[in-house]
Amino acid sequence: MGRSRWHVIEDEDGALTVTRRLPVRFDLAVETILEGTTGRRRLAHLVRQDLWRSLQSLRGFAPAVQVCRDGAVMQVRAGGAVAGRFDRAACEALIARVLEDAANRARWMARL
Repeated sequence: MGRSRWHVIEDEDGALTVTRRLPVRFDLAVETILEGTTGRRRLAHLVRQDLWRSLQSLRGFAPAVQVCRDGAVMQVRAGGAVAGRFDRAACEALIARVLEDAANRARWMARL
Protein backbone atom coordinates (compact mmCIF):
# COMPACT_ATOMS: atom_id res chain seq x y z
CA MET A 1 0.00 0.00 0.00
CA GLY A 2 1.14 3.52 -0.75
CA ARG A 3 0.89 6.47 1.52
CA SER A 4 -2.54 7.75 2.47
CA ARG A 5 -3.88 10.49 0.26
CA TRP A 6 -6.17 11.77 3.00
CA HIS A 7 -5.44 14.94 4.93
CA VAL A 8 -6.19 14.78 8.66
CA ILE A 9 -6.47 18.22 10.24
CA GLU A 10 -6.83 18.87 13.98
CA ASP A 11 -8.09 22.34 14.86
CA GLU A 12 -7.43 24.22 18.11
CA ASP A 13 -11.12 23.88 19.02
CA GLY A 14 -10.81 20.08 19.09
CA ALA A 15 -12.35 19.35 15.69
CA LEU A 16 -10.76 16.67 13.53
CA THR A 17 -11.32 16.86 9.76
CA VAL A 18 -10.56 14.18 7.18
CA THR A 19 -10.52 15.39 3.58
CA ARG A 20 -9.07 14.54 0.20
CA ARG A 21 -8.53 18.11 -0.96
CA LEU A 22 -7.16 21.24 0.64
CA PRO A 23 -8.50 23.73 1.45
CA VAL A 24 -11.45 21.93 3.07
CA ARG A 25 -14.73 22.78 1.38
CA PHE A 26 -18.26 21.76 2.34
CA ASP A 27 -20.34 22.51 -0.77
CA LEU A 28 -22.87 20.13 0.71
CA ALA A 29 -23.04 18.97 4.31
CA VAL A 30 -25.29 17.26 6.82
CA GLU A 31 -24.72 17.13 10.57
CA THR A 32 -25.64 14.54 13.17
CA ILE A 33 -24.99 13.74 16.83
CA LEU A 34 -23.73 10.33 17.94
CA GLU A 35 -24.00 9.18 21.56
CA GLY A 36 -21.00 7.43 23.06
CA THR A 37 -17.29 7.71 22.61
CA THR A 38 -14.91 6.31 20.06
CA GLY A 39 -11.77 7.62 18.39
CA ARG A 40 -12.41 10.74 16.31
CA ARG A 41 -10.03 9.65 13.53
CA ARG A 42 -11.54 6.17 13.30
CA LEU A 43 -15.07 7.58 13.28
CA ALA A 44 -14.23 10.15 10.61
CA HIS A 45 -12.71 7.51 8.32
CA LEU A 46 -15.65 5.12 8.77
CA VAL A 47 -18.18 7.86 7.99
CA ARG A 48 -16.08 8.97 5.02
CA GLN A 49 -16.02 5.43 3.61
CA ASP A 50 -19.79 5.04 3.83
CA LEU A 51 -20.30 8.53 2.44
CA TRP A 52 -18.06 7.72 -0.54
CA ARG A 53 -19.90 4.45 -1.22
CA SER A 54 -23.17 6.36 -1.45
CA LEU A 55 -21.95 9.32 -3.51
CA GLN A 56 -19.14 7.92 -5.65
CA SER A 57 -21.24 8.37 -8.78
CA LEU A 58 -21.47 12.13 -8.13
CA ARG A 59 -19.02 13.57 -10.61
CA GLY A 60 -16.27 15.69 -9.02
CA PHE A 61 -17.17 14.70 -5.43
CA ALA A 62 -14.41 14.85 -2.80
CA PRO A 63 -15.68 13.77 0.64
CA ALA A 64 -14.86 15.57 3.87
CA VAL A 65 -15.88 14.63 7.41
CA GLN A 66 -15.46 16.73 10.55
CA VAL A 67 -15.81 15.23 14.04
CA CYS A 68 -15.97 17.15 17.33
CA ARG A 69 -16.16 15.46 20.72
CA ASP A 70 -18.20 17.11 23.46
CA GLY A 71 -18.10 14.84 26.49
CA ALA A 72 -19.94 11.62 25.60
CA VAL A 73 -21.32 13.12 22.38
CA MET A 74 -19.73 13.15 18.94
CA GLN A 75 -20.82 15.90 16.54
CA VAL A 76 -20.32 14.79 12.93
CA ARG A 77 -20.46 16.99 9.84
CA ALA A 78 -20.32 14.96 6.62
CA GLY A 79 -20.25 16.20 3.05
CA GLY A 80 -17.55 17.65 0.90
CA ALA A 81 -16.63 19.52 -2.24
CA VAL A 82 -18.27 19.03 -5.62
CA ALA A 83 -16.72 20.24 -8.86
CA GLY A 84 -19.66 20.92 -11.12
CA ARG A 85 -23.43 21.09 -10.92
CA PHE A 86 -25.38 18.86 -8.57
CA ASP A 87 -28.82 18.55 -6.95
CA ARG A 88 -28.08 19.78 -3.41
CA ALA A 89 -31.35 18.56 -1.88
CA ALA A 90 -31.03 15.03 -3.31
CA CYS A 91 -27.37 14.71 -2.32
CA GLU A 92 -27.95 15.99 1.21
CA ALA A 93 -30.92 13.62 1.59
CA LEU A 94 -28.61 10.76 0.60
CA ILE A 95 -25.99 11.88 3.13
CA ALA A 96 -28.69 12.14 5.82
CA ARG A 97 -29.78 8.57 5.04
CA VAL A 98 -26.20 7.36 5.51
CA LEU A 99 -25.80 9.28 8.78
CA GLU A 100 -29.13 8.17 10.25
CA ASP A 101 -28.90 4.49 9.29
CA ALA A 102 -29.07 2.51 12.54
CA ALA A 103 -26.67 -0.22 11.35
CA ASN A 104 -24.08 2.37 10.27
CA ARG A 105 -24.35 4.23 13.57
CA ALA A 106 -23.91 1.02 15.59
CA ARG A 107 -20.87 -0.01 13.54
CA TRP A 108 -19.28 3.44 13.80
CA MET A 109 -19.62 3.60 17.57
CA ALA A 110 -18.62 -0.03 18.25
CA ARG A 111 -15.45 -0.42 20.28
CA LEU A 112 -12.83 -2.67 18.75
